[in-house]
Amino acid sequence: MKRDFTQRFGFLVKSVGKLYSEEFDRLARERIGLTSAQCRLLGALAMHGDPDEVEPLSQAELAQRLDLTPMAVAGLCDRMAAAGWIRREPSATDRRVNKIHLQPSAEKALDAALSISDGLNARVMAVLTPPERAQLLSLLGKVHGSLVEITSGTGPKP
Repeated sequence: MKRDFTQRFGFLVKSVGKLYSEEFDRLARERIGLTSAQCRLLGALAMHGDPDEVEPLSQAELAQRLDLTPMAVAGLCDRMAAAGWIRREPSATDRRVNKIHLQPSAEKALDAALSISDGLNARVMAVLTPPERAQLLSLLGKVHGSLVEITSGTGPKP
């Protein structure tokens, strides 16, 4: 018996995320020569805060934030350091740890990635009215909050 999963929440969210990610990746590679994973890494570093005010993230912390393996992040960092997007600095307290810093060239790449994202968002959301867009984002935010509670053990039990 054939089953239709296209209206199931988990299936639909995963499919939308996959399609969006693939299109963003294609556009980012074409326009700025970075993959979506590289853009996510730069974004995670930029969201972390000013390195003069907070301790820079380590490769292990980046792996956790990006939901990637430490090996995958090490490979990303190798390529991005070689291209001048980031700089690795050994930790002053643990020689096994590398702290990752954004290079000035990464700011332009981040601006370009955000521009690509804004353009893709506009194209994707063009099928919705402004109130529908706001409602979609609001509802997804609520579901996200619920999932955070459930996965942290503070949410409703089955």
